[in-house]
Amino acid sequence: MVAYSKIVIAGGGVIGNSISYYLAKRHSTPSTIIDPVGIAPAASGKAGGFLARDWSDHSPVGELQRRSFDLHAELARDLGERVLDYRRLEALAVALEEGGGMASKPRGKKLKGVEWADVNVRGVRMLGGRDTIAQVHPKKLSNALWNYSEQSVGSKLLIGKVVEAILDSDGAVCGVKLEDGTIIEADALVVACGPWTHSARTWFGPEVEAKMPQMFGVKYHSILVPSPRVLNQAVFFSGHGDPEVYPRPDGDAYITGFPDPSIIVTESPGSEEVRQELVNTLIDAAKKTSTELGNIPPHTEQACYLPTTDDGIPVIGDIPGVKGAFVAAGHGCWGILNGPATGEAVAELLVEGKTRYVNLQVFGLSSPYRR
Repeated sequence: MVAYSKIVIAGGGVIGNSISYYLAKRHSTPSTIIDPVGIAPAASGKAGGFLARDWSDHSPVGELQRRSFDLHAELARDLGERVLDYRRLEALAVALEEGGGMASKPRGKKLKGVEWADVNVRGVRMLGGRDTIAQVHPKKLSNALWNYSEQSVGSKLLIGKVVEAILDSDGAVCGVKLEDGTIIEADALVVACGPWTHSARTWFGPEVEAKMPQMFGVKYHSILVPSPRVLNQAVFFSGHGDPEVYPRPDGDAYITGFPDPSIIVTESPGSEEVRQELVNTLIDAAKKTSTELGNIPPHTEQACYLPTTDDGIPVIGDIPGVKGAFVAAGHGCWGILNGPATGEAVAELLVEGKTRYVNLQVFGLSSPYRR
């Protein structure tokens, strides 16, 4: 039996679209996504899409991460590997000599087992092989999830900004109010606004605001460099600022690193300022690590905020005291990875009132792991 039938999801990123997808796929239930810009305008359209199955083992997120890694493989089978740019690959940790030169003056040869990193390299360690490492294109994934939900059950996308949850006399959700005054009828509201979930703390009144943890954003810059060939190793460097490089099957190399401190985000989604000094730092890092990538100018320069909580644990589940209110946010650097399992679990919670695969008590507002 469907517990909720008029479901509104605030946020058009990978979390919101995963919830909408699994409502459609598993429960034949439509939903309405409301976002100020559209599908994946912020981190879900600009993140790297690196997936690791077991890197959070022995932590509160371990079960969620393993489940979600397996769901990514299932999504690739159902929606198409090429549609999602999904593939398995290797991940390496590469140590660099500090103070080394640029790619125009490479030092030595590539270490055994290293595919493309060949400047100032002094050591390498395998972090994972194709059995536990994969990648996906976040924007293409978000679009594919949304397209399925829209086409299969008639889910709707509204461009707008939720500013208030409307509650009935019993304190249950009965609608949402948008910034322009529009009222949307709803019996369930899921807050999946990434770092902008912080502002949603005020939607339900002062009592809920006091219970909801603060949500922060960590700003990352990234560049996309067109590689001369398709590369097959993601590399996490130690040295020169610890940049990370995720080659994609379309030939792009996604280069990121040098995060800002966490803050309450005031920039609008999709309009994040790109600071040229950080772009230049990433370009310099490429020159100091690879002759193959170091002299190629980027075709894309971008920035986004990764949502995080004080304790580093996502907030997923119902909002106590408000029937029909739910939250799913704060996944940090693993948002793309953990999107599918989060979506699956929240969809089960909305329709069946309980989850089958992931214990959401770990992520609730009263979780024993909360600080």
